Amino acid sequence: MSNESEPIKPDPEKKPKRPRDANQLAKLVVDLATGQTEELDSDAGKDPVAIELGRLGGLKGGKARASKLTAEQRSEIAKKAAKARWRKEG
Repeated sequence: MSNESEPIKPDPEKKPKRPRDANQLAKLVVDLATGQTEELDSDAGKDPVAIELGRLGGLKGGKARASKLTAEQRSEIAKKAAKARWRKEG
């Protein structure tokens, strides 16, 4: 569990957020369109092979898991998911 008084620190690996202020956002859009500013690539500095492997694992993960489960196990997982959906307020 995290400490409530500890501030949340931004992840330096993530792309910076766009400004909320409409004027600042408009300036950023114009700067990007005119080439005065370049948008940072979120995949910069990452190994392309590792990115592709992670994507492949994600694509086949659900199917591989489902093929290893029995019909009864799949049914229990589905019932639990349905209960969770109905339990949510919103």
